[in-house]
Amino acid sequence: MSNFLKHQLDVAGSVATSTLTGWRGCMVVKAARAPEKPLVLYEFEACPHCRKVREALTALHLDADIRPCPKGGERFRPEAQTLGGKLQFPLLVDENTGAVMYESEAIVDYLFREYGGRPVPKLYSTASVKTALSSAGSVARALNGLKARPSIAPEQPLALWSFEGSPYSRLVREKLCELEIPYRLHNLGKEHWQEIGPAKMRLKPGPYKPLPGGKREAFFAEHQRVQVPYLEDPNTGASLFESRDILEYLEKTYQR
Repeated sequence: MSNFLKHQLDVAGSVATSTLTGWRGCMVVKAARAPEKPLVLYEFEACPHCRKVREALTALHLDADIRPCPKGGERFRPEAQTLGGKLQFPLLVDENTGAVMYESEAIVDYLFREYGGRPVPKLYSTASVKTALSSAGSVARALNGLKARPSIAPEQPLALWSFEGSPYSRLVREKLCELEIPYRLHNLGKEHWQEIGPAKMRLKPGPYKPLPGGKREAFFAEHQRVQVPYLEDPNTGASLFESRDILEYLEKTYQR
């Protein structure tokens, strides 16, 4: 099977995951105030409970420092256990308030109330059927983002512009997780219904104009487009769009 065909099949599986999870983590519900110190999330990509927290981060337009903790990983799991007292994920650490929290339901409620100033929207509330569908979404991706792979640790964390429901971004997050590569997650969720659709096929025809004052406007001003995933690696100076190019770069640079 060619690399191109494999990638297209991976994208199709990722689309299935987004569909099963109701495309949560695409639209911004409320652009929350950015905390003074970054939120830190210990998690792994294939975990349906971790996915709920990442969905909430996108809904609130909140960035976070991701510490990947795939099964068999040794880079951040000991650190997470020291901080929280047990190996359970997701684990949120918020130095702004001193919060160290397990349980996705509690974390989602905390994020919406502390940074969104509102209760959890119904779409993001915890329900057993949503967890079951999210678990099915992980199966649709063949549990990619579950187990650690041998890798070279970067000296500095990478930076990824993404949003949770993006099928293309998910492929990159899975690889970052498996390689235990820490990164700053810059959430770039859709701020208006006119932004629905892939970057080159948005619902609204014509030239793209992001909403004034938003994170997307700032990204557009720098790059002249708004497209995810977008990766920056301060260790090499690399900056890449396109999920396939990013995956090839990560494998070449960090995978053993």
